[in-house]
Amino acid sequence: MFKRIILIVIIFQFIACNELQQVVNQFPTQSITNIQIADGLKEALNKGISDQVTTLAMKDGFFKNEMVKILLPEELQKVDNTLRKIGLSKVADEGLRTLNRAAEDAVGEAIPIFVDAIKGMTFKDAKNILLGDNNAATVYLKRVTFTALYQKFNPIIKNSFNKVGADKIWTNLITKYNNLPFTNDVNPNLTDYVTKEALKGVYTMVEVEEKEIRANVNKRSTDLLKRVFALQD
Repeated sequence: MFKRIILIVIIFQFIACNELQQVVNQFPTQSITNIQIADGLKEALNKGISDQVTTLAMKDGFFKNEMVKILLPEELQKVDNTLRKIGLSKVADEGLRTLNRAAEDAVGEAIPIFVDAIKGMTFKDAKNILLGDNNAATVYLKRVTFTALYQKFNPIIKNSFNKVGADKIWTNLITKYNNLPFTNDVNPNLTDYVTKEALKGVYTMVEVEEKEIRANVNKRSTDLLKRVFALQD
């Protein structure tokens, strides 16, 4: 029985190793090595970070990008609606803007962590990405970077709140709301909320670029990208 299990494992490994090679062998013009495939995928991820993530670190990178703009957490939406009804729309707008400014401050710290994750990609990772779904590279990055990015983003966002006065703005906002009659007091953890929303925005933009590279030949700006992603076309 044990020998049979070992034989099954060996067969499975053989099939897995040959799966991508079969794809490579079908490439019509010239051979491409496993190393080139891995390098091409690393290049694609670096391109996604360069083209998309860096824009989030700019002023209004989050605030004016409807795909990733950070909105209020559910418990604060009623705060926002109530304050607008009593003529405090300007204060509510400023509160929302400070959440997005904090995210923009933090995003610059993502790039070195992403670069390290990309450098550490194995050929097995590359194979799974190439043969995976059209967001497989983004899923890989999220798996290997989320914890490190959260730990990096969280204190930056907290400091950003202090720097731009967001702590005072939101204390003022929430105090005004909590002092209104017939309302239930709220006290959300905005630092944790904005950290997670900022990370969600980062991965969203990486995924946008990945899907573009996979689907649009014109987005493959180098010869290596063209050759590697032709394997999955």
